Amino acid sequence: MPFKRNPQKFNASIKEVVIGTGAKAVTLGGESVYPLYSFDDPIKNPPKVGIEVSDKGPNRDLPELKKFYEGANTIVEVAKRACTAKGVSFVSLYLESADPNGENKSVEDCVKLAKEVADAVELPLIIQGCKNEERDAQLFTKIAEVLRGKNCLFMSAKEGNYKLIAAGVVLAGESKIVAESAVDLNLAKQLNTIITKADVKLDNVVMNVGQSAVGYGFEYLASTMDRIEAAALAQNDSFLQVPIITPVGQEAWGVKEAVASEADFPEWGSQEQRGIDMEVSTAAANIATGSNAVILRHPRSIEAVSNLVAAII
Repeated sequence: MPFKRNPQKFNASIKEVVIGTGAKAVTLGGESVYPLYSFDDPIKNPPKVGIEVSDKGPNRDLPELKKFYEGANTIVEVAKRACTAKGVSFVSLYLESADPNGENKSVEDCVKLAKEVADAVELPLIIQGCKNEERDAQLFTKIAEVLRGKNCLFMSAKEGNYKLIAAGVVLAGESKIVAESAVDLNLAKQLNTIITKADVKLDNVVMNVGQSAVGYGFEYLASTMDRIEAAALAQNDSFLQVPIITPVGQEAWGVKEAVASEADFPEWGSQEQRGIDMEVSTAAANIATGSNAVILRHPRSIEAVSNLVAAII
């Protein structure tokens, strides 16, 4: 008996969100099928891969990473070099030094750096905060003001600071925001719902529904993303029809396999290769479960994941 394939295409779709301007702008979302189901319907906007640039600079203890950024001595130079990574679609500036419980870099210095990076790179720019809700709200509103017109994406708006960020970034700064929740469909929907009550349309919102490296509880994230995709497409839940972005690099390069030295675990092989493997496998798993964009750190990881997406879609 011949096999008859019945394409599973939904009447609902994920909203399209554009970041950046001009020829280099990228569009996230827009699909009306489950992740990577291009055999059911063409996926208009394949998942995008971005590169993270920390304001502390790259880890030059890793030989390949050191070689890639050789000669790039300032963060602006590092950001420009990051744009040359094969397969990269956007740059994410991670302002981790602004953490008041860490280096406590001033808001003014962070604003200055963000402006310099934005003026130096041609790719769309994402601004990542320091994970302190109060400081991030201060950072984002000030940075959005000086970057008005560049259509940047700011991550993340959380339950404790979304009102300030919505007003300062989207309404006043004419940029877009990432709504960040903690691996729970109901929390993700609730945050998107209350953000719309702050007069922000979901066309200006991307979601970060959580992150985890593979092997470290990733199954919880995968099941949450599966449920979100099903609710958005099969159940036509408009509050979940929002693109998803995942900062993979921060998780993948923080687990034991990526940080343990070769001296301590010689049988594990190259530390850098282990980190790349963790980053690639985690990014691929996220894309397979619904991420429309992933943020990575290593150029080889970016090239591998970009090639994977191109081969599948």
